[in-house]
Amino acid sequence: MKQERTVARATLGRLPEYLKYLRNTDPETKTVSATAISKALGYGEVQVRKDLSAVCGAGKPKIGYVTEELIHAIEQYLSGGEHSRVVIVGAGKLGGALLDYDGFRSFGMEIVAAFDSDEGKCGKSPTGKDVLSIDRLETYCREQGVRIGVIAVPKKAAQEVCDRLVRAGVRAIWNFSTAHLKVPEDVLLQNENLALSLAHMHFMLSQTQR
Repeated sequence: MKQERTVARATLGRLPEYLKYLRNTDPETKTVSATAISKALGYGEVQVRKDLSAVCGAGKPKIGYVTEELIHAIEQYLSGGEHSRVVIVGAGKLGGALLDYDGFRSFGMEIVAAFDSDEGKCGKSPTGKDVLSIDRLETYCREQGVRIGVIAVPKKAAQEVCDRLVRAGVRAIWNFSTAHLKVPEDVLLQNENLALSLAHMHFMLSQTQR
């Protein structure tokens, strides 16, 4: 399903909160206003109106939004109208934490399994998800229709893992290694440098204290 609107990253981060609030409202609440949402969640009313407008347009004067329609609009936007299966390669501390994190579901994604070259790490995660041998990566991805791969392996192994994911049909890669990966033009690549993110926060903090 093609998206007709795009939203800022900050807005995207707030949408799951709006969705959780709306799902927990009284079933008899047929309509909801931006004012009510802003008061409940502690956001500015202008910000809430802007966020919701980017996803589903403006509410109706004196009525606001039809609650069910707003829930559906946010759900559709977060999932893109599709559900994506995700795998992680690298079941160390970072990979394991990502595997058992449930927050991705709010965005229409489900991390279904992790893979590792260390057989000692294979088995079940604390939440019961599969940690499988790296030898099963390509077959699993093809059989399960996996669209997104997360790389959480050392730098020296990252490109090989990336290539295997691409060959298995993965169309987007979230890279936590420090390697500069090469991917085909039709494969999305998002590099996540945790040290750089923390360094940026440190820099911003130092600027506010001058």
